[in-house]
Amino acid sequence: MSTAPLRLVTEQDHGVRVSTSNQIARIESEAQLTAVLMSLSGVDAVGAEARAAKLATRSIKRSTKLAAIDLAISMVDLTTLEGADTPGRVTSLCAKAVHPDASDESVPSVAAVCVYPDLVAHARTVLGPSLVRVASVATAFPSGRASLHVKLLDVRDALDAGADEVDMVIDRGAFLSGRLGQVFDEVVAVKETCGTAHLKVILEAGELVTYDNVRRASWLAMLGGADFIKTSTGKVAVSSTLPTALVMLEAVRDFAESSGRLVGVKVAGGIRTSKDAIRYLVLVNETVGSTWLSPEFFRIGASSLLNDLLRQRLKQRTGAYVRDGEFSGD
Repeated sequence: MSTAPLRLVTEQDHGVRVSTSNQIARIESEAQLTAVLMSLSGVDAVGAEARAAKLATRSIKRSTKLAAIDLAISMVDLTTLEGADTPGRVTSLCAKAVHPDASDESVPSVAAVCVYPDLVAHARTVLGPSLVRVASVATAFPSGRASLHVKLLDVRDALDAGADEVDMVIDRGAFLSGRLGQVFDEVVAVKETCGTAHLKVILEAGELVTYDNVRRASWLAMLGGADFIKTSTGKVAVSSTLPTALVMLEAVRDFAESSGRLVGVKVAGGIRTSKDAIRYLVLVNETVGSTWLSPEFFRIGASSLLNDLLRQRLKQRTGAYVRDGEFSGD
């Protein structure tokens, strides 16, 4: 087990309390880590699903919908993670990230573009001085099945090429087998390698089976130093869902109350419409509050979502429906 600077100071029935001197908790043995995670209260699955479903029915006022759409655009991690990705595709992606609607300069830029490590340098060059960040998946994405040595090489490759953010995946096989110390050590090692670059830890919630596991994996990642916890890779059948996001948002809320450190949440996979995005914004506001309604603490990983946000934005401004091909498919 890795030993890191933050000291675990108390443990209570509702969870753990940690000091705030650093981002990483001092966990000195796998037994201690397991005890911490097992002390977390269980998730009421029926209650979580019912609350998520209820919040999904809420609508926002027409007068604030345009602002909500602009906020959602600013939170997008515009993503291309296909084997057929080319520099040309990334060039188009970056241009769209900076100016989502070339005919309307009032549309905000997205938060980041997310690409494989070998395309980071190209994205960095194309984005130039813009404020759009470059994020890169790493650590044997999407499976997370590689040695720690290989995973850290993957991370360094992305950082050396100019990545501002790293999206790592946990080894779900190790987590589900009870090798919690291995997963924690890998998060700690990747965070230390990232330095000032933001680390997003992908849980792949669809493979974690239960909401209790999602909560425990969320805490494990945050104790290990994650700047964000992320629902999924978008590469499995079940990606982000509202109940899963609710459980993760509750985890970051409780962690903030316990440690004083704010951790972001990124949802990814299957989020394609403005209605989907606004449902997540309502969930964020009702669960953790307005502090998280910022690209610094909430992201939406998507590829096709941006086009629908732009269509709905134009409709709000003109009152007319926009044909599907109005915006590029990039």
